[in-house]
Amino acid sequence: MMLNKLSLAIGLVLAGSSAFAANTAFENFTPMIGDVGAGTLPESAPYKLSSPHFSQMTIVARDVTQAKRFDSGNYDMHTMNETGPDAGRYLFTVYETGQAGIQRTDLRTMQTTTIWAAPAPGSHRSFDASLWTPWGTFLTAEESWSDPAGPTSMYGRLFEVTNPLAAAADIEIKHRDILPRVSHEGLAFDKKNNLYFIDERNGSHIFKFTSANPKATSGDDFFAAGQTFVLRVGDGTVKEATGAATWIPLTNMNGAALPGAVVVTDPNGLTAIDGRATPKLPAFLGTGFDRPEDMQIKTLRNGKQMLFVATTTNHKVFSIDLRNDTVKLFVSRDTKDMATGQPVGSVFTNPDNLAIDADGNMYIVEDQPGGIEDIWFVKDENNDGVAEAIGKWASLSTVGAESTGLYFDPFKPNVAYINVQHPDSGVDRTIMITAPCPKDKHDRDDDRHEDRHEDRHEGRDKD
Repeated sequence: MMLNKLSLAIGLVLAGSSAFAANTAFENFTPMIGDVGAGTLPESAPYKLSSPHFSQMTIVARDVTQAKRFDSGNYDMHTMNETGPDAGRYLFTVYETGQAGIQRTDLRTMQTTTIWAAPAPGSHRSFDASLWTPWGTFLTAEESWSDPAGPTSMYGRLFEVTNPLAAAADIEIKHRDILPRVSHEGLAFDKKNNLYFIDERNGSHIFKFTSANPKATSGDDFFAAGQTFVLRVGDGTVKEATGAATWIPLTNMNGAALPGAVVVTDPNGLTAIDGRATPKLPAFLGTGFDRPEDMQIKTLRNGKQMLFVATTTNHKVFSIDLRNDTVKLFVSRDTKDMATGQPVGSVFTNPDNLAIDADGNMYIVEDQPGGIEDIWFVKDENNDGVAEAIGKWASLSTVGAESTGLYFDPFKPNVAYINVQHPDSGVDRTIMITAPCPKDKHDRDDDRHEDRHEDRHEGRDKD
């Protein structure tokens, strides 16, 4: 992208510049200062946006009576059918509630359907993740797991919808029980089809699952056998350490627990590795991170991939170079604010969700109440995994709510989707944010997007 150098960009803002020059329209914005204030904007258009050229509209609004369909609310992460028939037509999100479910929005007709609902309250809970698989199915998982000192819960499970484009009555969902049980949020595939996941708890961990059949064309084959690892930075004793890292195996290549791992039996009679307890043992020691949540993988033009992980409690985002397994601090309260040129400080609080736009820019969504919650644009010009600055890109005003599931449409580079979750009104919403295509550069941007999209989802031929 063609941003100015940091010092010049900050100087322009301080001098009253109206925007940053860049190739992608979402980059053209004025970093904001201050809070939007709770309830200052209508819930149907709840974001203060950093550019007058951005627009927003509600495309899904929850009917709290659930008169027409099951919709337990707490809309969470997004994905699309990124490959296969009608690629890009459907937007998926999930319900992070005590009776979880999955909904699908047809972006041609703007009709939303609940394609699957938990058969009873408590049978499945707190669906959070949404991820399209390399073989064309949909993954989600439960953000709920038990602490080692307490009773073992039935949750912490990964589920695959094997036919996500089918009619609701025909949907098939399968528990992929080869993974350890954890409190799931982010999921991400790298170009070798390793699957990364986290345990969302203070002092918990970052994991990798390597399938014995990484080029599988079905979940049955992909999850039939494989090995799970936990990330250890240095010797594993320093919380949120940076530097050289290794992946420590918790299972063998068939998915069986290694001797000494903590194996539990859940209330349904299923056995599993406890992904929270096992990495705290010396033989399996993983580096602790305080409340890791979402993750994204970015592919650079040289083929290198970087995994980014938001850790909420201590207001940090980390980058992991997957080529050489090096961990860096990507963003923290010491990162400069684009609007002031000074460390952002406590204005940046509780980073939770991450998203990447068509030009490879990272965005960070805070977990804070409406009125003070912000979405930040990240500036890392040299792609070294350490941000030069962040700028306030949007702010949510809805009372009692938080934003979640920011997702940039991989087929329409100037369209993004975001959910407004658990507002006091009970009306969760999916908001579509749009930006104008840059003049005279539309075709070039689309071509660059196609290259980048292929890198992100099909780049199997690179290291």
